[in-house]
Amino acid sequence: MSDRITLSGLRARGRHGVLAAERELGQEFSADVVLHLDTRAAAAGDDLSATVNYADVAREVVAVLAGPPVDLVETVAATIAERVLAHPRVLAVDVTVHKPQAPVPVPFADVTVHVHRTAGDAGGGREVVLALGGNLGDVRATLSAALTQLARHPRVTVAAVSPLLRSTALTLPGAGPQPDYLNAVAVLRTDLPPRELLALCQGLELGHGRVRGERWGARPLDLDLVAAGTVTWQDADLTLPHPRAHERAFVLAPWARVRPDAVLPGHGPVAGLAARLGPVEWVAEEWWT
Repeated sequence: MSDRITLSGLRARGRHGVLAAERELGQEFSADVVLHLDTRAAAAGDDLSATVNYADVAREVVAVLAGPPVDLVETVAATIAERVLAHPRVLAVDVTVHKPQAPVPVPFADVTVHVHRTAGDAGGGREVVLALGGNLGDVRATLSAALTQLARHPRVTVAAVSPLLRSTALTLPGAGPQPDYLNAVAVLRTDLPPRELLALCQGLELGHGRVRGERWGARPLDLDLVAAGTVTWQDADLTLPHPRAHERAFVLAPWARVRPDAVLPGHGPVAGLAARLGPVEWVAEEWWT
């Protein structure tokens, strides 16, 4: 499911084509672009920053049409799609490029090339940082099973897994003691939209016996989306980057182990943030295969 923003009839004079005359004289090209995205957060907050500025997209499309010449309309369409997908809230895009003055030797109305691309078409999707934890039952086995289930999803690849560490449970003031947590971080590659990935993780939590009751209560499995590259996301159910990640050594330390050069948007290098919070207790280097 996705909402759509459509830009129709974007036009510019370009010099794309394989013939010398096309490069020399140029001709008019136009493009229709359909952006697939989730507009609910923008609508709820009446917030432009929570959607895609279609004026920016229009300028980028026209710049490609009028830009450096290439031989094929297919290349023009693919370049436009790549530019549009650079906007992190765009989940997929349809691009139709029109070349109505193409050198076709019979009567015709138009030549079009249409491409459909998703955010996962380039390199298997975006990297997503997932924090795993639990403090009830056989936690190590539960974390391993949950990660295996994620890896079996056809649109999820587990790219890296940190060592396992032990951390003191965070509790509300006045709450009773809890067992220590085991924690780790996994780096996933996926083209799933953030809300779909969240739903997948919550389904795994439920399947492993998590009951959502007391805030910061004990649980057999906790799966938190921490960051997804430079994507920013905020709605009633999900905020990216995670608003408290910069305070949590049990997230930062394992993240830095698997991605030493990682940066937490808005806060800086992850390794530096982790160092300022002090050492953690590592308990297992290799715990998932």
